[in-house]
Amino acid sequence: MTDLSMTLAKQAWAEFGGDPALADRWLTFEGEGALPSAFAVTDVAAASMASAGLALAELLGGAPVTVDRRLTAFWFGWSIREIGWKRPWHWDPIAGDYRTADGWLKLHPNAPAHRAAAMKVLGGPLADRPETEAKIALWKGAELEAAIVAAGGACAQMRTQAQWAEHPQGKAVAAEPLAYVETFPEVAPSAWRPTPGRPLQGLKVLDLTRILAGPIAARFLAGYGAQVLRIDPPDWDEPGIIPEIALGKRCARLDLKTPQARARVEALMSEADILLHGYRPGALDALGFSPERRRQIRPDLVDVSLCAYGWTGPWAGRRGYDSLMQLSTGIAETGMRWAKDDKPHSLPVQALDHATGYFLAASALRGLAARVRGEGGRRARLSLARTAKFLTDAGPNPDQPAFAPETEADWASEIEQTGWGPARRIKAPMLVDEAPMGWDLGAPELGTHEAAWV
Repeated sequence: MTDLSMTLAKQAWAEFGGDPALADRWLTFEGEGALPSAFAVTDVAAASMASAGLALAELLGGAPVTVDRRLTAFWFGWSIREIGWKRPWHWDPIAGDYRTADGWLKLHPNAPAHRAAAMKVLGGPLADRPETEAKIALWKGAELEAAIVAAGGACAQMRTQAQWAEHPQGKAVAAEPLAYVETFPEVAPSAWRPTPGRPLQGLKVLDLTRILAGPIAARFLAGYGAQVLRIDPPDWDEPGIIPEIALGKRCARLDLKTPQARARVEALMSEADILLHGYRPGALDALGFSPERRRQIRPDLVDVSLCAYGWTGPWAGRRGYDSLMQLSTGIAETGMRWAKDDKPHSLPVQALDHATGYFLAASALRGLAARVRGEGGRRARLSLARTAKFLTDAGPNPDQPAFAPETEADWASEIEQTGWGPARRIKAPMLVDEAPMGWDLGAPELGTHEAAWV
């Protein structure tokens, strides 16, 4: 059953300014079945992948796009299959769902600063999860959420979809487009053109993003030949995540609090074709890289950014992650009732992160196509919250059988040499004009490379 995948792909493509009729001409879905969920997660996954594929096809002047729904669903989980080593667990010991005095709340203390904020509010340090449970049970959800966020932490109270629709932030997000797009036509046409077989070869992508949507967008662009340079702070690491999302990239470290590092980023930006950034609204501006400054540095830059809770409303700028968004927007509460569970029930994969990643890639590629046509630079802004609305608006999961279980036949034959050891990947989930999605570099550890283009 692929009708819903096609319908949603057309909707997303139209949101990005594409002609939905081109989907009928170029796009095909394969693979029956679905991930178990109250929501149409598989169809949204396939549609987001297809939107990036359609944008690439447009860049090529028209091309067939085939999306495998089953492999796409696997890529929305974990694509990497380690050989002789294991990724470390990526959740903090006290991360997760907790009962409050009037409902549920999720803590997301993976970052040291976010853990410290939660500890400050709860009177830590907390020795273990039972102690954390006891302290959180004394709080009302909205009050604890407000206190932890005010302290600089990350958490979310569980709301219903109806409560989110009436919340000021829910109303603000509902009025936002899937992508805010601005064009700056007063620049010369780009001389760059796609390369047969490796369409994005010769492009430079500066990746200033973290977990998880932005890195997925950059990974996609690297998969079609773009040179991706990721910049991280000196003290940042995501050991459980990096093997998954650093595929195809070069990873360097810079301390943007220093003038020397900011000068280096400015030099890198001056040569970049695409900038991906996930700093909270205003944070990059505070470092001296306002939208106007970025345009001065590179007038025809394709500037693509994301945030968590949307670009307008009282929570614009709030820290957030996929798992928190599921509680805020009612996804986890709907899942709880669907599963007949007594606690929040998450999506089977982090679909908001992954789908937003491919929407970001689609926005970047549409910007490139506009630049090739001589329409100048482009700025696009997306959010996890708006992708959550795209998911919930898609309606309940159609009645479909579960996908056939994964087997070794679903793995690509190539051995990837990562910074931790050998690995294989799930086979590429999409084919565009016989151009394979493939990566020239295995996933490296952060800080492996110099902050320079090659």
